[in-house]
Amino acid sequence: MIRQVHGVIPVVHTPFLENGDLDKESLDRQLTWAFSQEIDGVCTGMVSELLRLTDEERTTLHQWIGEADRGDRSFVASVGAESTPQAVAYAQMAREAGADAVMAIPPTSSELTADELTDYYTQIIESGGLPLIVQDASGYVGNEIPLSVSTGLFDRFGSELVMFKPEANPMGPRLSLLRDATAGKARIFEGSGGISLMDSYHRGIAGTIPGMEFLPQVLKVWQALERGEVDTAYTHYLPLCALVSLQLQAGLDGFLAIEKYMMKRQGLFTTDVRREPIVWRMDEETRQELERLLTLIGY
Repeated sequence: MIRQVHGVIPVVHTPFLENGDLDKESLDRQLTWAFSQEIDGVCTGMVSELLRLTDEERTTLHQWIGEADRGDRSFVASVGAESTPQAVAYAQMAREAGADAVMAIPPTSSELTADELTDYYTQIIESGGLPLIVQDASGYVGNEIPLSVSTGLFDRFGSELVMFKPEANPMGPRLSLLRDATAGKARIFEGSGGISLMDSYHRGIAGTIPGMEFLPQVLKVWQALERGEVDTAYTHYLPLCALVSLQLQAGLDGFLAIEKYMMKRQGLFTTDVRREPIVWRMDEETRQELERLLTLIGY
């Protein structure tokens, strides 16, 4: 039996061989390393490059993660798609792969009405058969999910079946609006790479969904907060902010470039290959600044 979905749930990055094929050996190394940390689960998401994978590759990735020995840690599979039948199919495949919950952004190619969004998420829950994290990724892709949609889903399905990852800007105030509209009962996750972790924690989040690249540092922040050691948390948090700021300068590709660099740097990935098309590549001066910041956290 898994733990309730909560705490630190890092996003699995998708490793590729030089020829572009999925790299299972690197994936296994990443998962083994992640499970050696004090995490509460793993998930897939935008920085898993899911939108750049074929359907077969997405299914294979989730099957490989589901086969890993994760003990009682949760596995959340991202299933957002451009159509409701597609998202439902992804959710059903994730359940078959052993996922404990799913996470979904809305379609990005069109702006749905509130009723259409509600139907999209309702079908994922009812036909997918797993608890759902509703992800509003509009801070960097897609359109914002109206508060009325989130509260309507929560009222209908409750905290055991629907959770939230709000990433619309301004993130903190919108997180608080959702918290207050659900009387503090909704499980809400921070997902800004850690740059909003302190603010979000004080607003009552149930957990954080960072990447793997700075996972030990995120854990230091989270664990200090859980112990009530706010000053200690800030000492770990400030260099983390500086690191994430380098990623934010180039949006999703900024996160992907530095994540893959870090995975290869740590010996977890054989390559730092990303899926084309690539909008941004890390230049030498950015790499040098990254390395200077890494010395501050002992990497």
